[in-house]
Amino acid sequence: MTGVADRTVVVAGAGGVGGRAVCAALTAAGAHVVAVGSRAESLAAVDAAETAVVDLADPAAVSEWAADLRARRPNIDGLLHLVGGWRGGSAPDDFAWLERRVLTTLRVVSRELRDDLTASSAGRLAIVSSASVAQPKWGMANYVTLKSAAETWVQALASGWRTKGTPTAAVTFVVRALDEPGAVDNLAAACSALWSVGHDELNGALVDLAQQI
Repeated sequence: MTGVADRTVVVAGAGGVGGRAVCAALTAAGAHVVAVGSRAESLAAVDAAETAVVDLADPAAVSEWAADLRARRPNIDGLLHLVGGWRGGSAPDDFAWLERRVLTTLRVVSRELRDDLTASSAGRLAIVSSASVAQPKWGMANYVTLKSAAETWVQALASGWRTKGTPTAAVTFVVRALDEPGAVDNLAAACSALWSVGHDELNGALVDLAQQI
């Protein structure tokens, strides 16, 4: 593997604490980082080659943005979905709020960039899930249900790439909480290393970053 240097990597949810750290690590490693967020102010100080304000839950907006990106960067090698959001409980309004952020954004942007990642010499897609999915509690029923659904979506992508036999991988990183000491640094390092590991080892992997703290 040749690493992430000179590769084009899209970081969705780049304005959050995890996104900022990941963008900085990728930029330091020589990647062309495309930082995407929903608010311009959240992207103001992100360390990236370029930034874009896009509603990742809107298929038309994502398609327009992706077409513009391809015109400038025809090879897209990575999608790191770090769009966050947290609400506890099981209320319908909270479910809808979380679903748009946790699942819809992932479905929309991964469908749009799937062919690009397939065509890459080392396409990589990664999401961040929660250790709470393995031990669901009623007090966070909405959250763990949607995180579980996101994990399933990634496994489906992994299966498709495995069937095609392409050098592409879809990975789920599992954390307890990004505000734990060392959690953000671990995530940034793990994301940067995705292009230093073979796709056969990575594709479909559930990587427990919580165990590395």
